[in-house]
Amino acid sequence: MNGNITILVDNQAGEHLESEHGFSLWIETENKHILFDTGQGCALTANASSLDIDLSKTDILVLSHGHYDHTGGMAQVLQQAGHTHVYCHSGVTQPRYSIHNGSARAIQMPHASMLALDKVPEERMHWVLEPMFFSPKIGITGPIPRTTSFEDTGGPFYLDPAGRRVDPIIDDMALWMATDQGVVVCVGCCHAGLVNTLNHVRQLSGQVHIRAVIGGFHLLNSGNERLEHTIAALRSFEPALVVPCHCTGEHATAALHDALGKKVMPGAVGVTYCF
Repeated sequence: MNGNITILVDNQAGEHLESEHGFSLWIETENKHILFDTGQGCALTANASSLDIDLSKTDILVLSHGHYDHTGGMAQVLQQAGHTHVYCHSGVTQPRYSIHNGSARAIQMPHASMLALDKVPEERMHWVLEPMFFSPKIGITGPIPRTTSFEDTGGPFYLDPAGRRVDPIIDDMALWMATDQGVVVCVGCCHAGLVNTLNHVRQLSGQVHIRAVIGGFHLLNSGNERLEHTIAALRSFEPALVVPCHCTGEHATAALHDALGKKVMPGAVGVTYCF
């Protein structure tokens, strides 16, 4: 399988491109145009235009989970691409909050995106409750089993503003593509845990070797123990390329680079990876 992956939205951006706290990838492979997440919605269309990416060609839209910084540009995409099939977990639209120092902040999918999602025809709306395949070499994980002892959702996430109901972010999922040199994994925030995600993809794809992992690893708030275990697992996977983006965090990115060297190349809007 041959394919190109371009970072469309990220916290970092190349010259003349827009950055924001969010994430989106544009994937071209097997005659398919796949948009993985949509950022907050402020940078997506401007960056697509600057990079000569035609969002109206989006065949498949995958939402990694239902947070605002991954779903905010959805209405813009669906307005341009009338044939798009949407894949996401049924939990993406539920109310969600992040609570810091007793103060709750709403972080759910924006209202405009919910309205756009509601208008997608039934035959093009795919609720993902288990692994799905777009082809024998491209798939999405569905909900990811949480098997490691050291990984959690990565933050104080709740389903109510009072903080009584912890949000397990069960809708978190990843996209993978099999190549002759191993599997390429695209992640949004890895709320299920990076190691959990990669282990699950290895099982689903039938490929033990991780060729590349690209996206947000949500190690921003991780302690030393989680970082150490994550790095040890990545060493055992021996990926050729690790691209930390978005919510990985500067400290974790530096730790990954110190441990894995040149394999770690932080991402930014405008960078394209060819597989």
